[in-house]
Amino acid sequence: MEHGSVTDSTASTFSIMEEDHTLANSARFVLNQDPRVAFCGYSIPHPADRKINIRVHTTGDPAKDVLKDALQDLMVMCQHVRGTFDNAVANHRAKKPAEQMVIDQK
Repeated sequence: MEHGSVTDSTASTFSIMEEDHTLANSARFVLNQDPRVAFCGYSIPHPADRKINIRVHTTGDPAKDVLKDALQDLMVMCQHVRGTFDNAVANHRAKKPAEQMVIDQK
């Protein structure tokens, strides 16, 4: 949900339900790398609520578009990390079959 001004689309607060510091801090990091962002921060209104508020001020572009771009960039980053991890696991398993791995050492 977006909370912003009808007349100024460059500054908005976005409330995202069922999320926590994991997404909020990652989104804040990606947003702050964008040169279109003048300010970005997040808050969690109450520890018992699974809700985050992300505040975005831009240098001219609509805040909604900048947030959307940042979240898409974050998704691409996560896909890259997952792909790299999956490849590393596959390479490790190819070098040493599971039967030969010592998993539980006593």
